[in-house]
Amino acid sequence: MQIGSAKVLKLGATGLSAAVHGLALLSALAASTAAVSAADLSQIENIVVLYAENRGFDHLYGLFPGANGIANAKPEQYVQRDHDGKALDYLSVWDSHGKPDERFAQKLPNAPFRIDAAPMNKSAAQILLSPIHAYYHNIEQINGGRNDMFAAMSTVGGYTMGHFDGSSMKLWQWAKEYTLADNFFMGAFGGSYLNHQWLVCACTPVFQDAPAEMRAQLDGTGKLLKKPGSPSALEGAVQTFTAGLGGQISPDGFSVNTTQPPYQPSGVPPAADGSLDLADPKGTARLGAPLPPQTAKTIGDTLSAKGLSWAWYAGGYAAALADGRRAADQPRAVIYTAKDGALNFQPHHQPFNYFARFAPGTADRQLHLKDGDDLLADIDAGKLPAVTFYKPTGKLNQHPSYTDLLSGDAHLDDVLQRLKKSPQWSRMLVIVTYDENGGFWDHVAPPSGAGWGDRWGPSMRVPAIIISPFAKRGFIDKTSYDTTSILKLITKRFALEPLPGVREKAGDLTSALQ
Repeated sequence: MQIGSAKVLKLGATGLSAAVHGLALLSALAASTAAVSAADLSQIENIVVLYAENRGFDHLYGLFPGANGIANAKPEQYVQRDHDGKALDYLSVWDSHGKPDERFAQKLPNAPFRIDAAPMNKSAAQILLSPIHAYYHNIEQINGGRNDMFAAMSTVGGYTMGHFDGSSMKLWQWAKEYTLADNFFMGAFGGSYLNHQWLVCACTPVFQDAPAEMRAQLDGTGKLLKKPGSPSALEGAVQTFTAGLGGQISPDGFSVNTTQPPYQPSGVPPAADGSLDLADPKGTARLGAPLPPQTAKTIGDTLSAKGLSWAWYAGGYAAALADGRRAADQPRAVIYTAKDGALNFQPHHQPFNYFARFAPGTADRQLHLKDGDDLLADIDAGKLPAVTFYKPTGKLNQHPSYTDLLSGDAHLDDVLQRLKKSPQWSRMLVIVTYDENGGFWDHVAPPSGAGWGDRWGPSMRVPAIIISPFAKRGFIDKTSYDTTSILKLITKRFALEPLPGVREKAGDLTSALQ
């Protein structure tokens, strides 16, 4: 029998018998194929996740040949509108005071534009603007899938429509050689903090007793409450009543925007009369109170339950830990410090540091939370655990406003080159992706509906590159994924207990594999 060929069978006793027999063979073939797929996946011994910062798909890969990029965007997907739904006459770029930013071209056409070409003429080596990327802002920007309120709900106005020609970047070359996923969405609305949580637990943290000043103020429709006189998108940046990054805590007690970890390193220093290992529970006026220790189940829990090795490696972690344990009246040189080429460690990018299981003094903290230098040593020695997460420090993570694109591009390329030379490479799968879109526009609406959308996301597309001896070469994967797809792959490969927040319809990344 030639598998895969179609034959017309005459009906009748003999024909019916043949048809049933044929169906049985096809069923057996499908079962055999599934078994082979499972066996092939078991050949992967190491999964490595490199997690960069704040760049959307169209923003970096919108010009990638063959990808669903900016050339496919229709006016109904990119024309930006004011708060009343009227199309904007033009796009302007705002500074931190909500006024025209003289460093950038103004009154641009209402359409996507190149940041690295006329009239902007900015370089990927420069430190540029960071649009607001916050939970409630993001929901309004998406506007039910129309993606037409990015300029109106941004702190930088029309700059959100900007993109780069990424073809000279090193990561672009890795994408050309291996698999680029052009339908990979960030797991949650908003910013880095919440999307890091979704990377490890597919869950949103809880802060039921958060102070009133940390809670978002919403109107009767569930949108951010605007201040009287908040300008149109042609006149300035939107103004809301919310504190922090769009209101850190939802009215019903979920932590949706940047909230500091309860343990050092934290943006909140220790209390004057408290343990140096802990953040002051009273918090600070600028950052609010730290999040209470969380107890939800993480991918670390499910890996440990199976006796599997794993680690979260963070660039600058050892230095930041020492910096965080300074008394409150001592200056810090590493945490949230970007001047003079400092490491600029970002405590809210360290999701496991929010969980009680990894509290200071625990064996799990010592075993699983490691420094970026440990990553490089373990790569070279061929001692990476079964699952590796790596978070570059601030100066190398590609986040707008405090670092540039090219420094992080070179750093991630160096890590990838080391991985490819590692003794473990032949059985390794690497995923390079971004936590969220950084507040930048994209023309593709996020998935929604049963099995996909929920209160928390998913949100906009972000780049994702699958690099492995098992990955398809020169391939663009059109499968719909989100951040929880990474958890789904890890869970499938190692037969773990599934995490309840992982989205049913999100792919598991196996479509990128040979």
